[in-house]
Amino acid sequence: MRRLAFVVVVVVAVACRGGGGESSSSPAPGETPVGMGLYMLEPTPTPFFTAPEDVPAITLDDIFGPAADRGLRLDPTKLRTLIATGDVIPARNVNNQIIAHGNDFFYPLSATADTLRQADLTVVNLEAPLVEGCPPTEEGFTFCGQPGFAGALREAGVDVATLENNHIDNYGPEGVAATEALLTASGIDYANYYTLAMRDVRGLRFGFLAFNGVGGAFDRELVRRRIEEADGQVDVLVTAFHWGKEYVTIPQADPGIAADDPVDIAHLAVDAGADLVLGNHPHWVQGVEVYAGKLITYAHGNFIADQMWSYETTLGVIGRYIFYDNELVSVQFVPVRIEDYARPVLLEGEEAQAILDAMRQASLSLQELMAARQ
Repeated sequence: MRRLAFVVVVVVAVACRGGGGESSSSPAPGETPVGMGLYMLEPTPTPFFTAPEDVPAITLDDIFGPAADRGLRLDPTKLRTLIATGDVIPARNVNNQIIAHGNDFFYPLSATADTLRQADLTVVNLEAPLVEGCPPTEEGFTFCGQPGFAGALREAGVDVATLENNHIDNYGPEGVAATEALLTASGIDYANYYTLAMRDVRGLRFGFLAFNGVGGAFDRELVRRRIEEADGQVDVLVTAFHWGKEYVTIPQADPGIAADDPVDIAHLAVDAGADLVLGNHPHWVQGVEVYAGKLITYAHGNFIADQMWSYETTLGVIGRYIFYDNELVSVQFVPVRIEDYARPVLLEGEEAQAILDAMRQASLSLQELMAARQ
């Protein structure tokens, strides 16, 4: 229940007597006494804030249109910020650059760490196991990173790593277990389809689950069941998916590699109780969708990776998702470009705007495709 506090202020000014000791004369009928007045301010309500349950669902215009407050009066104590990035692959030439910089594991994160830290929670998709004796290489698809990278992630403000993708098990179950142990020792929670990572942010419980559909198909019943189970344990449930065809701006299946249409899986997740859906794997920035009042970001592009063979694969966005209690009220995408085969840098000006414009157009195209399905 909202309460409006009213303040009534009464000011009485008493007439001063003149130097001659004479009192002021009595006023004529209808006149106000000179030097005396009674003032009562109208009751004024103290500022009240929009209730979280009254916040309208976010729209594409809210995300990509001119900056606006949406007419909401938000209690700043109820705001929590989540940051998510594109794929993080500390393997191949990323690892080589770390070695070339004197085993400086923080080097790939050095230009963006301040941004990652500007959140209550920061989550990344870690797409390589962290193992002792990771051999330097410039090619191949058996990925690994060095154990020291876990500490660098924590130094950059990372709180949660999702571990469901097509490369985390490149060094077998032992590599996965070693990675989980390193993350835990570094103060980073990890999430997969059976491990719900939970973090409390000033009394609001965030939960993270992750699922992989690359190299096979999603077990849809498992996805539904795990989300339904987790939904009852947290206030905000974030689901991360590895899915879809690579190097395209519109999410779609990739027969023989990623059999499921990401749109179908994303809608299943929201219907089961997910509050925010985060996608990766395509290595290009893709469009977003608002479905049943919930946001789906289909692909954030690359974040830390060595794919410098095309301009598009050097690009990514850092997603900043702001919640008002359990309602998403603001989304901002911060464009980045990878330099030196390892290190993303923040973009500004026309180059940054071009990425956002392309993301908006992909979102509108996806919206049209969804409308045509109905």
